[in-house]
Amino acid sequence: MRKIDLETPSTPSVQVIERMFTLLDVLASREQAMPLKEISEKAGLHPSTTHRILNDLATGRFVDRPQAGNYRLGMRLLELGNLVKNRLNVRDAALEPMRELHRITQQPVNLSMRQGDEIVYVERAYSERSGMQVIRAIGGHAPLHLTSVGKLFLAADDAQKIRMYASRTGLSGHTKNSLTQLANLERELAKVRRDAFATDNEELELGVRCMAAGIYDDQGKLVAGLSISAPASRMEEAWLPKLRATAEQISRSLGYHR
Repeated sequence: MRKIDLETPSTPSVQVIERMFTLLDVLASREQAMPLKEISEKAGLHPSTTHRILNDLATGRFVDRPQAGNYRLGMRLLELGNLVKNRLNVRDAALEPMRELHRITQQPVNLSMRQGDEIVYVERAYSERSGMQVIRAIGGHAPLHLTSVGKLFLAADDAQKIRMYASRTGLSGHTKNSLTQLANLERELAKVRRDAFATDNEELELGVRCMAAGIYDDQGKLVAGLSISAPASRMEEAWLPKLRATAEQISRSLGYHR
């Protein structure tokens, strides 16, 4: 067996990450839990090094310890895998309907998903004819309470989770219209639940308004939001029925039934 220097740096390094990937691959080769000795032999690592890395992975739930000295892949990997799968499926289902909605409105149409306390833009239908500069590219992110899609996700949370979000983030604002007080945010979220859509009234960027409708999976879970963004003076309420119909079309393609 190839011996590894026991003086492994305490701070993360490329070598540590490489060893972590190796251990995950070894665990993935067997359905059953594996003993430490076998894992270290297959990985070519010293047992003490293997034990240390596996314990760190177990802390993050990437590895489980069903019994002392035995390890298997953890549920966190399944959670992350499902998250990636949902994103890919939603994007694939949304792309053509988004392009059609953009053709009708001639404004940017955005597909966004929640990641922690922010939304992430995962797809966009856009053209120069919209006359609006796109500030946040695909992969960009923004606080939940400052965006129309983010409000959809917050409205799906219970009161305690909303208060915890407010405490964590401090409800910082980007413009004079931003909802920076919990009471104001709660009133806004009650309106979102009642109307089943959300708006951003120049709360993230001055001069830009958005409206959003939710996209749901086959379990009825909110997995993404579809939004139209436009210069504040050009936003049209008449777009809302088409936005909602497009979001529902995408949801149906994911197996959602009202």
